[in-house]
Amino acid sequence: MYVRDARNRDEAWLLDGIEAMGLDETAFRSRDYVIAVDNESDTRAGFGRLRYHPTPSDPEVAELTSIGVMDGWRNQGVGAHVIERLVDTAEMEGFGRVYSLTSEHEYLSQFGFHPVESEDLPAVLRDRLEAKREELDPEAIPMAIDPDRFRMPEALRERFKRAAEAVDEPEEPEETPEDFGIDPDEATYKYDTGS
Repeated sequence: MYVRDARNRDEAWLLDGIEAMGLDETAFRSRDYVIAVDNESDTRAGFGRLRYHPTPSDPEVAELTSIGVMDGWRNQGVGAHVIERLVDTAEMEGFGRVYSLTSEHEYLSQFGFHPVESEDLPAVLRDRLEAKREELDPEAIPMAIDPDRFRMPEALRERFKRAAEAVDEPEEPEETPEDFGIDPDEATYKYDTGS
């Protein structure tokens, strides 16, 4: 399992995943995304975005958003490693702080993200928080991290090393007389004793 930058050919898959999970696709640009991929099957397992907000008066702002893990890949550290890659990217690009506007604040807390008061957000994120609460995530709260303070819980690192797609075996439906065109209330059987 590894995390790579999204490519143009990933665009349709990303949009389908974002829509299926009800995530934020505002100002979608596939080049802002990273994708977790299984190196054995080449199956895409999860994704996330580092969205950049240019501001006229302040320095550019980096926001972590649209983190999604596909069914069958959850609880295996996939989302954690997507977040790690995005935070590392922000640090390499010189951002001293990364924000996220989400109701999944407990999940982000394990990596070192902390709550931020709305009035302490850059103006562009205050507006975005209001819009996000109205349109997608009414419980969203602002979170932030200084990239050098990011920490990966060891258990999530180990799960990611062993991650494999969970395949749900379809249940065999129980066969009934009706499946064979038999009305059980009216049918008589060859060896029916009539008791």
